[in-house]
Amino acid sequence: MRQSQLFTKTRREAPSDEVSKNAQLLVRGGYIHKEMAGVYSYLPLGLRVFKKVEQIVREEMNKIGGQEMVMTALQDKEVWEKTGRWDDAVVDNWFKTKLKNDTELGLAYTHEPAITQLMKGYVSSYRDLPTAAYQFQLKFRNELRAKSGIFRLRQFTMKDLYSFSKNQKELDTFYEAAIEAYRAVFNRVGLGDKTYLTLASGGSFGTKFSHEFQTLTSAGEDTIYIHEGRKLAVNKEVYSDETLSELGLRKEDLREEKAVEVGNIYKLGTFYSEPLGLTFKDEAGANQPVIMGSYGIGIDRLIGTAVEVFADDKGIVWPEALAPFRVHLVDLSAGNEEVQKDAQELYRELTEAGVEVLWDDRDVRAGEKFADSDLLGIPLRVIVSQKSLEAGRYECVERASGTAAHKTLSELLSHLRAD
Repeated sequence: MRQSQLFTKTRREAPSDEVSKNAQLLVRGGYIHKEMAGVYSYLPLGLRVFKKVEQIVREEMNKIGGQEMVMTALQDKEVWEKTGRWDDAVVDNWFKTKLKNDTELGLAYTHEPAITQLMKGYVSSYRDLPTAAYQFQLKFRNELRAKSGIFRLRQFTMKDLYSFSKNQKELDTFYEAAIEAYRAVFNRVGLGDKTYLTLASGGSFGTKFSHEFQTLTSAGEDTIYIHEGRKLAVNKEVYSDETLSELGLRKEDLREEKAVEVGNIYKLGTFYSEPLGLTFKDEAGANQPVIMGSYGIGIDRLIGTAVEVFADDKGIVWPEALAPFRVHLVDLSAGNEEVQKDAQELYRELTEAGVEVLWDDRDVRAGEKFADSDLLGIPLRVIVSQKSLEAGRYECVERASGTAAHKTLSELLSHLRAD
């Protein structure tokens, strides 16, 4: 990708209507565009990051047997009424609309009832279980406040996976596998050491507790209490002497932190399967309700969290796994044909080696190029200049550490392959 061909532009100043660091930096870098409060479009650079996150999550869900699908965002009122969750007094963030014939529909804020209804067409016997299906799907929530950038959106993408089991033991086994899959996701995006499995409210699903994955950041909306030795935390909403006793924790062993929820998992049991009639025949031929679980990760929120956690005073610092490009090739030819030719040849060599490169071939000052490079946060900056041409080595600067080294082409390729 040539930077001169990007229709997006960087911005020196943060938008006046953005208060969160993640939105300020992503808008300034041309990763996202704000349409209205809580609603953003992903621009070419941002979409590359989005797809990186999505693929990491997809790979880990596939490893535990998840089957990918995509469901409709339009929701059948009758299905939701059977679970008691259509009423605005119960769920206060619905977006609802009507067809031309006055049939009322909802825009999904989650998909548990919808997938339960769908599975009635495919699950009838114990031989059909266990199974698990997931999707990357737009969700719509009529949030009262949407001032946290891409932390709290009115339209966002969630990976939601649903498990279907014959009994509690089968659910428990999958639930533990899902915990490990989530840990793998957060490790791969570089947030593993800052993310804690956190005990939270079970909500209205008939269970006392659920689990969240909370990542430490001062921008977080939640307060959690961490036991570092057990890599376990308790959300403030369920923090009590009774809860601590149940977990075998002592207050003096916990520390209080601000965090943002980047994932959640629930043991739904028969909360949806019973009212919607999702049953299977067991080995004795008797009808039994399917035992369900629900597992969510907000893709947008995970991106925003990475920005909040890793950014510095110069701009975004992407972990390699999420960066839109591995190398930012900064061309300082300034009209020098020899230097320009060298930059073009380096670009060709890197791309042919399978390295993702953004080539800053714009005709602007060096200072502007370096400032934009810092803002964009691509992991490795490689500078091509008259000096590098004469020395036969390129200046390579790691964005995260600021460490600089001078490498020949072969040394640079070896370094990138080693990574």
